[in-house]
Amino acid sequence: MSGSYNVLFLCTGNSARSIMAEAVLNHLGQGRFHAYSAGSHPSGRVRPEALVELDSSGISTVGLRSKSWDEFAAPGAQHMDFVFTVCDNAANEVCPVWPGHPATAHWGVADPAAMQGSADEIARAFHDAFVVLERRISLLLALPVASLEKLALQQEIEKIGRS
Repeated sequence: MSGSYNVLFLCTGNSARSIMAEAVLNHLGQGRFHAYSAGSHPSGRVRPEALVELDSSGISTVGLRSKSWDEFAAPGAQHMDFVFTVCDNAANEVCPVWPGHPATAHWGVADPAAMQGSADEIARAFHDAFVVLERRISLLLALPVASLEKLALQQEIEKIGRS
C-alpha cells in the first residue's frame, strides 16, 4: 500500500461516532488519508453534540452529513483501503461487499447518542467518544502503512481497536 488512503467509518445511525471519526481523520490525516462515514440505517441528521465537540477542537464540520453505506457499496463508488466499524451494532450486521477488499477492523466506541441524563452528562459522553476516536486515529496515523504487508497491517489496525 502506498500514497493516499481512503477510510470508511461505519455505524448504524451515522449521527455521532462515525461522523466524528470522519472529521478527525480528515483533519489529522490531511494528504495521507481521506475519510468518509456512513450508516446501515442512517438517522438523516448529525447530532449537534458531535458538531460542538468537533468545533471546540478546531475541526471543520463543513459537509458532514448522515448517509447510507449503500453510497459506498454501489458500482463506481470510491475505492476504500480501510473500513472500520465504530459501533457494536454495525459490527454485527451483514455489511456490503466492499470493492477492492479493504482492510477491516472493529473499533467499538460507547454510543454517546444513547446517553440519558443531564446536558453535562451527555456532553461528557460525546467528549469521551471523541477522545477514544482521536487516540485510535492518531495510532493509525503513526503506523508505517506503506511499508506493512497486508496481513501485518490488518493485525495492527485490529490492535488499535482494542486500545
